[in-house]
Amino acid sequence: METNLRRTPLFAAHQKRNARMVDYAGWEMPVLYTGILEEARAVRNHVGIFDISHMGRIQVAGEGATAMLQLLTSNDVAGLKPSEAQYSLLTNLNGGIIDDIIVYRAGAEDYLVVINASNTAKDLAWIAPYTPPSVRVEDDTLRTAMIAVQGPEAPALVARLANQAALLELGRFQYAIGEIAGAPATFCRTGYTGEDGFEVIVPAANAESVWDVLSSGGATACGLGARDALRIEAGYPLYGHEIDETTSPVEAGLMWAVKLDKANFIGRDRITIIKSEPARIRLVGLVTQERIQPRQGYTIYVGNEPVGEVTSGIFSPAKGVSIAMGYVAARYAKTGTMVEIAIRDRRATATVVPKKNLLA
Repeated sequence: METNLRRTPLFAAHQKRNARMVDYAGWEMPVLYTGILEEARAVRNHVGIFDISHMGRIQVAGEGATAMLQLLTSNDVAGLKPSEAQYSLLTNLNGGIIDDIIVYRAGAEDYLVVINASNTAKDLAWIAPYTPPSVRVEDDTLRTAMIAVQGPEAPALVARLANQAALLELGRFQYAIGEIAGAPATFCRTGYTGEDGFEVIVPAANAESVWDVLSSGGATACGLGARDALRIEAGYPLYGHEIDETTSPVEAGLMWAVKLDKANFIGRDRITIIKSEPARIRLVGLVTQERIQPRQGYTIYVGNEPVGEVTSGIFSPAKGVSIAMGYVAARYAKTGTMVEIAIRDRRATATVVPKKNLLA
């Protein structure tokens, strides 16, 4: 069947494994191979691999690159050393989140910025007016592939296959250059599952051979469904669910990625004001013992009062209960608060917990 969707370099590998494919942000991506619960549990207990080649990979280099990224991003790029990375935000003048990103520093004026697949074109358009002639911004997405190797057994597997024991010494948000399956590779100690592991960037031409080596080494092929379940369990936001251009880092609990005391950045003044004002809403975790799955848009109640809305929800493979994230009025954001989630024609009782405690 013909499609206008873009395909990652691993499309043939997904076909060979009979993956169920879906449209995700304009890409034809595997949602599952054998089953979401099985794949998620493989990551929690052993090791799984994910095709994340649809994520945007943008090279930013040249004189003035550091100053440009300092202006555009909420975190402190100048504090990064080469071979370090940081989670950060692109924010607009109203303090809203254009995207959440990871910035990798390769040199004094040389960076890789990884952005959400659905936002690649938007982010590039936002960056363009702030790019001085001396800075090169290049979309490297189609020339490379990116594979997430996640789980308690992931670090040892990657280090062994790369024949690079020093990879095990990397800290969180550090990266190193090496080879795997004969391909040049960047090994980033990052991930989106709440487990240890690497996100590995390789040339597009080598993607399938690297995938096959990882799979033969014992890694379970996992789709977007398992990745979404794992990130919700870990309390990680997803653009278009927990964060968007109307959401501030204050409300989303992401002020740890905002450095208000660094040089001025776009949105800083508005975020400072929002932070100084009484909170209106807060993003929280929700746990219900019922097996009915909360979904984005479901209303959260206290008594007959609607007090918020679910942003993401799943039946947790790790906990065996239904969990969710959502925004509630600040007065109901205290841990232990009992609320109800309207799920179709009934309500399920849920307890407010910190997002980071959804796996506890």
